Amino acid sequence: MTIWLVAIVCAVLTGVLVAPENRLVWLSLSLAGCTILTLAAQLSTGQKEGYVHRVTLSLVGVVVVLALATGLFALFGLV
Repeated sequence: MTIWLVAIVCAVLTGVLVAPENRLVWLSLSLAGCTILTLAAQLSTGQKEGYVHRVTLSLVGVVVVLALATGLFALFGLV
């Protein structure tokens, strides 16, 4: 869940600070960063059981958040 918050912060900062033509690049970098953070966070727990499930859940949430942000950016770009 914490990684989802990081993805939301990345999406908001991308929307506020990045020029519209570069937003897709920065959202891709946000996805890469969230992936690395997810793997680091899950490895730091030291728990073997449920590792794949926890990583999958975190990354699916990140992808959903960033996909929604991409859709919103595209919608606002049309207006």
